[in-house]
Amino acid sequence: MTRFFSNVIEIFTNPKYLNELLNGLKMTLILSVGAALLGLVLGTLVAICTLSDRRNRLMAVPRAISTVYVTVIRGTPMALQLFIMAFVVFAIRGFPQVVTAIIAFGINSGAYVAENIRAGILSVDIGQTEAGLSMGLSRRTTMMRIVIPQAIKNVIPAIGNELIALIKETSIVSMIGMKDLNMAAQVIGGGNNLATYFAPMLVAALFYLAIVYTLTFAVKRLERRLRASDKR
Repeated sequence: MTRFFSNVIEIFTNPKYLNELLNGLKMTLILSVGAALLGLVLGTLVAICTLSDRRNRLMAVPRAISTVYVTVIRGTPMALQLFIMAFVVFAIRGFPQVVTAIIAFGINSGAYVAENIRAGILSVDIGQTEAGLSMGLSRRTTMMRIVIPQAIKNVIPAIGNELIALIKETSIVSMIGMKDLNMAAQVIGGGNNLATYFAPMLVAALFYLAIVYTLTFAVKRLERRLRASDKR
């Protein structure tokens, strides 16, 4: 046990090990933020297409594509999607791996975000839509000004959970040769005088835990503020 704690202390005090972990952490954050933004935008667009009026023939093709997209992405492993993006779709010499990974994770996250947003919109009482239409508002205005603001409050917990899952999923980028936080811990654990993977892996786990806890705290704080605004 003494040796273990000395290894942990050495990781934090040795500039080489600490820089390795911080560089890995930086890559994890870049991937997570980039993929989260892409996933939110893509998921919102897909949800809108999926919920479009079926009587509108112009939306028939986008709606069908969105349905197939959500089904395929949610039904296949993230690791497989990452491999296809890295070694098939973007198998271009010199193409940035970080961009490939962001696109892969963003597309995957978008499918789950789309379902969360769709469920949030459907959870709003249909009477809200009927009330808006009866007041003379168009269906689009009713959706944007009445339904979606209420739906946002309903989907925040689910979106928060998806972002947390996304952060943890980025740990598989080492499979395509990228050095994130997880890979940095593996590098430190092998080929050095620590003689064990346990200490660096535990330190990496603490970094992940700190990120997830911070995000969880922010989501809960946002939820409380929205609930407080409802009581006014």
